[in-house]
Amino acid sequence: MKTIEDLKRLREQLKTKNNLRHDGGTQVIVGMGTCGIAAGARQVMTAVLEEVAKRKLEDVKVWQTGCIGMCEHEVLLDVVRPGEPRITYGRVTPADVPKIIAEHVVNGRIVAELAVGKIVE
Repeated sequence: MKTIEDLKRLREQLKTKNNLRHDGGTQVIVGMGTCGIAAGARQVMTAVLEEVAKRKLEDVKVWQTGCIGMCEHEVLLDVVRPGEPRITYGRVTPADVPKIIAEHVVNGRIVAELAVGKIVE
């Protein structure tokens, strides 16, 4: 990097790469605090990553976060679809993941029996 133009180009490249990580698409967030891990969050995360890969869902971003604050409902998994409210699923097991991905992530239908709290439609 020798000129200010080189620096500007680098800045734009990094901004574009960062926007790809954060803009658009559906997000699946797994609570990976100690309470989540103790309840099986690692296995749920593995199941999510496998299901997303199996379905070749390129517009789905999978994240982990720390404690979400509802330890009694662990394992917690959030789905955030663009333009829709964030939905938190509780007591999620690896066996629940294909249903959540198929119904909510792919088809936009909330899996009410696994959702935490009241669903307003």
